[in-house]
Amino acid sequence: MHENRLRALIDWLVDGARSAPDPIVMMTQTCERLVEAGVPLARVAVFVETLHPDIYGHRFIWRPGKEAEVGETTVDVDLSDEYLRSPLKVLYDHGVEVRFRLDDPASRNFPIFDDMRAEGITDYAALPLQFLDGSFHAASYATRQPGGFTDAQLNAIRAVIPPIARLVEVLSLREIATTLLDTYVGNRAGARILAGQIRRGHADMLRTAIWLSDLRGFTALSDRLPPEVMVKLLNAYFDCQVGPILRHGGEVLKFMGDGLLAVFPIADDRVDEVDVCARMLAAAHECRVNVAAMNYIEGNHVIESFRFGVALHVGQVLYGNIGGGNRLDFTCVGPAVNLAARLERIAGRLGRTVVASSDFINLCGDGFVEIGEFPIDGLSHAERVYGLEVETLQAAEGL
Repeated sequence: MHENRLRALIDWLVDGARSAPDPIVMMTQTCERLVEAGVPLARVAVFVETLHPDIYGHRFIWRPGKEAEVGETTVDVDLSDEYLRSPLKVLYDHGVEVRFRLDDPASRNFPIFDDMRAEGITDYAALPLQFLDGSFHAASYATRQPGGFTDAQLNAIRAVIPPIARLVEVLSLREIATTLLDTYVGNRAGARILAGQIRRGHADMLRTAIWLSDLRGFTALSDRLPPEVMVKLLNAYFDCQVGPILRHGGEVLKFMGDGLLAVFPIADDRVDEVDVCARMLAAAHECRVNVAAMNYIEGNHVIESFRFGVALHVGQVLYGNIGGGNRLDFTCVGPAVNLAARLERIAGRLGRTVVASSDFINLCGDGFVEIGEFPIDGLSHAERVYGLEVETLQAAEGL
């Protein structure tokens, strides 16, 4: 063993591995430095659980001379046969180090070792990465060295586990914070919050295309459907919109019952505002098709012919922290948002799916026709409102 190199590796990890801020690079360099310190590694794998609505955890697998493999495990991985017959289950169940020489008959109880033996692996050790909250994660090390790891080599691996655990925990907590912010406030707002924009009143003026939609007949549905069915229905309905909005460059800011508020930010110099509006309109067309094709069947509950309405507008909004006491919401407010809400109500009264303001039409008017001037609460003048030409033709034909 090269004690000086091992000590330098531990010091580097304790100091936060500052020369390798990327987690994958950090783990790759840790493995390479362990080899340089005299640990003959053939394979290293790290498994870290996370807090995510769709992902159970992350995995990192390193082999010398190859690019590291990184991936995600699904939320039900702990129920899979692969996991239930894995040595990692022993580690997670008891929080203890697990070691098997692959010529030991007991290793035959774990199918994963069959593949490792085919790679020439002779020894395997999995060690718990314990976080400060008491949770266990795992790092496994394997070698092709005849006779397996020596005691000195295993002790070297054990010596780097505590600093690796602390560093991985810091990175994991930051990743969890980012995920939760993205999930609940959107990635643009989440990035601002992580950057320190957390004080009440801390807001910026932003020119944006505004999307405000809701589900038609929501009150009647809520009255006759059990709450658990209504929640499933709303999730299916929002799935019809969120995907298209995100794919076309929008950001979902808020769900309000059956309502959805989204923004498509425009550059400060407005050079992209025509393109932004075109992308928002493309998302609206896609959502219109998705909702029209939607149906919900569960037990005796059969619901078809879903309809929704969306208002499209462009304007300045105040984007930032608003709230009272220590409870804040990162959202957008302003006359432009209020006008979008009024337009959406007009869409409902007219039975329209997509309506747009004159500000939006001035930038992206293809496929729209004027459907009239309407008084707007709080405004001294009437607002010209536009609807999709295809819906006008359908109405004229009695469809």
